Amino acid sequence: MQNTTYGIIMAGGVGSRFWPLSRNAKPKQFLDVLGVGRTFIQQTFDRLTKIISPENIVVVTSQSYKELVMEQLPLVKEENILLEPLRRNTAPCIAYATYKLLKKNPNATVVVAPSDHLILNEAEFESTLKKAMKFAEQGENLVTIGIKPSRPETGYGYIQIMETVEEAREKEICKVKTFTEKPNVEMAKVFVDSGEFFWNSGIFVWTLQSIKSAFEAHLPEVSRLFKSGENTYYTSSEPQFILDTYAECKAISIDYGVMEKSDNVHVICADFGWSDLGTWTSLYLQSEKDEKNNALLRSSIALDNVSNSLVHTPSGKLVVLQDLDGYLVVDTNDVLMVCKKSDENELKQLINNVLLEKSAMA
Repeated sequence: MQNTTYGIIMAGGVGSRFWPLSRNAKPKQFLDVLGVGRTFIQQTFDRLTKIISPENIVVVTSQSYKELVMEQLPLVKEENILLEPLRRNTAPCIAYATYKLLKKNPNATVVVAPSDHLILNEAEFESTLKKAMKFAEQGENLVTIGIKPSRPETGYGYIQIMETVEEAREKEICKVKTFTEKPNVEMAKVFVDSGEFFWNSGIFVWTLQSIKSAFEAHLPEVSRLFKSGENTYYTSSEPQFILDTYAECKAISIDYGVMEKSDNVHVICADFGWSDLGTWTSLYLQSEKDEKNNALLRSSIALDNVSNSLVHTPSGKLVVLQDLDGYLVVDTNDVLMVCKKSDENELKQLINNVLLEKSAMA
């Protein structure tokens, strides 16, 4: 375990697509959705600390979630909990952590990971990260982890490689040709059939010097803002500096702002049972099923003619369901949601409307 290796956990999202379980006050990354005894952020921390010292783990999150991070990750030092006053997407999040760590250890190698993803094969994940770190340290290489697609998923971004399929099979690391945002189902089928596209996991590996150069080249204004605080990091002046900086900084993703514009991006094509679990349907796909293809989570359930459905209710609550096929049933203390799995994308707007109406009535 190297002291020059750091981990950055991005944990500022609100997890709105996991409503009603995930709320602003306690979003998905702080929940044990799978019922395994550890929340998503705790599982992410556990995975990273197999190759990175706990004192080198940095968590970037919202000011609102500081107490949750301290409660769930007591081994993370308070100075390593970076608090964002505003949501500005992933590029400012990563820039904040990058320029702060540059003051402490400018020669560090960094693993950047979302806080709320599912990874089933942790041994393969660890092996993949070690390969990525070794390659990143060989030059100014920006490395991302691509996942071999198992279906034409429209909820993920895709990475296209430059090599042919035959060449890719012989190589562990390939040059990136393009990044593509979430496609429609027809285009997703083309991507998967081509063998040239991989799911974009949102996991990155690079040295601080490499990502610093990339920020300077492709997001110079973001670079300038965070670099200007080098004398405030790790001091009492840091919170005010960050408040001022985020008020001025534009919102932009690291993919769009840096990765798509860089010519030194490589992808390790991996298969370690990954999912970003961005929706209830994606959780359904990853969950164990009964003989009628139902995923029953945290539930005491009596079913009659129910199939292809997900049911998530509070522990100890008896649920009786009849004549459902392909439904999501999610119950919390104050909300019950029942909808077709096939309509989940349309449900998001309905939920937003309901929440707006509820807020207006309050």
